[in-house]
Amino acid sequence: MQLPNKLYSYRNSTLALVPLVLRELQDGPLPVVTLFLRVKPGLKEATDFLSVMDCLYALRAINVSNEGVVSKCS
Repeated sequence: MQLPNKLYSYRNSTLALVPLVLRELQDGPLPVVTLFLRVKPGLKEATDFLSVMDCLYALRAINVSNEGVVSKCS
């Protein structure tokens, strides 16, 4: 996970991707693959998606089911 600091601006950090992912989940749960494809244009690398998903899961902002469906926590 890349946090904003002297080397990485907010725009290039993982935190900048949080609103992007949460916005996609606003209308309801999505399969992980669909969510990835929707946010992919805003990513530099695929690992950025993993970082933002880890961050959101650790913050308990999202939940991932056994079937691979991502939902926004209340």
